[in-house]
Amino acid sequence: MKWLLFTLILTGLIIWWRYAQISQNNRSSAKPPPKATSKTSSSAKPVESKNMEQCPHCGLRFPQGEGVGTYCSREHRSNIDPKGWWGEAEWIKSPNYDSRPEGFPVELVLIHNISLPPGQFGGNHIVEFFQNKLDPKAHPYFAEIADRQVSSHFLIRRDGHVQQFVSTLKRAWHAGVSDYFGRERCNDFAIGIELEGSDDVPFGPAQYIALKELVVALQKFHPISAYAGHSDVAPGRKTDPGIHFDWQRFSNDANIPIRQFPYGLKNRS
Repeated sequence: MKWLLFTLILTGLIIWWRYAQISQNNRSSAKPPPKATSKTSSSAKPVESKNMEQCPHCGLRFPQGEGVGTYCSREHRSNIDPKGWWGEAEWIKSPNYDSRPEGFPVELVLIHNISLPPGQFGGNHIVEFFQNKLDPKAHPYFAEIADRQVSSHFLIRRDGHVQQFVSTLKRAWHAGVSDYFGRERCNDFAIGIELEGSDDVPFGPAQYIALKELVVALQKFHPISAYAGHSDVAPGRKTDPGIHFDWQRFSNDANIPIRQFPYGLKNRS
């Protein structure tokens, strides 16, 4: 009986030892998983990421190419943004501005005309003038004005292209010595819009269209109550926008009531 028990125990130990040997051999012969090679990693498809834009009007961030330029929507682009810039204009900042006096909302729009050299259209001289970069040697007239610090909020080119130089929240230097029914220094409460032109040349249809669109945007952002010409607030000193500016057309196009033209709708210099 003792020998039988001994034999069973010994047989069990032999079987256990043999199983352990087989398991060890299997683990040793198993191949490790392949490592990623440079070829494998380079062929993997990269995760695509889109550049983001931030709407100047509302601050919304959106993927580039999914908005209207840098704006999230056509509506926001067509309005004046909270910083006083119009999305439909080309922004060319002028150093010639300062803060409006406290408590002076924008109530008046002043229409001007400008051409540099006088009577000549196109080129970059107006931009240079508003940025204090006009070369006094480029034209005899420039020597007279190159040292002046002048700006306007907007310039409407002959083809209707609009450029903005100063935020509408700031005071641009366009009206100079001026008087609006006893209120002096019109720059304090006015927005200046320059039309590329001169007193003796009619303005183009594209300029009236652009002027309408700009004024519609301004009306939504500022409590504008009146429209006038530079010559109205500086009579005897200024003659622009001139006899060829069509006030009646401007009123009709922009749907501005007659009461907001305190100097009337007749063409005048």
